[in-house]
Amino acid sequence: MARSRPAKKTVVKEDTGNSEKKRQAILAAAMGVFLKSGYLGASMDEIAAIAQVSKQTVYKQFASKEALFVGIVRGMTDRAGDAVHNDVPEFSDSGELSEYLEMYALRQLSIVLTPPIMQLRRLVIGEVSRFPELAQVLYERGPQRAMTIFAKILEQIGERGLLKIEDPKTAASHFNWLVMSEPLNRAMLLGDDAIPKPAALRRHVAESVRVFLAAYERKG
Repeated sequence: MARSRPAKKTVVKEDTGNSEKKRQAILAAAMGVFLKSGYLGASMDEIAAIAQVSKQTVYKQFASKEALFVGIVRGMTDRAGDAVHNDVPEFSDSGELSEYLEMYALRQLSIVLTPPIMQLRRLVIGEVSRFPELAQVLYERGPQRAMTIFAKILEQIGERGLLKIEDPKTAASHFNWLVMSEPLNRAMLLGDDAIPKPAALRRHVAESVRVFLAAYERKG
């Protein structure tokens, strides 16, 4: 008698595209819930309902509420940083340095000074005792990343003889806080309604660049 062949096992392949769609839906829902209710008030049941997935699916994508919160902070911070720094044009020798610096500063302010980013920063600061590593992530992937990238830009401009740059990192820090400190602190402490309007931001940027160039521009 011929031996019967063992039945082949059916391997069910996960639909990675559908899985990624669910993951993004969960992240979007979680962002809204965390920003609205804070970490302690956020409910995984509510997140699942808004994302239109099962609670089991949420835990399949994120092992815990903490892991989901960490994913939200890292994702939002990275996206904001990418939007600021990716595809930034190089400074052209034929252009005005002040106009280039104003463009860069306004780009940074317009992306960072938005209600979701401000709400996220307030939330992370409020939870710093519970998640001290998240404050580190927010700093490293936010201000520190911005200053590191901009230091390289300033170094390149300095090599062309347009700026007196002895320490690019210090110069980048001066520029960053000239541009960011006043409007950022106003929005952080006084709420989203205190985010300056575009015209006010442009005036602030122009004055910040003027002060920066007064200290660093090479004369003659």
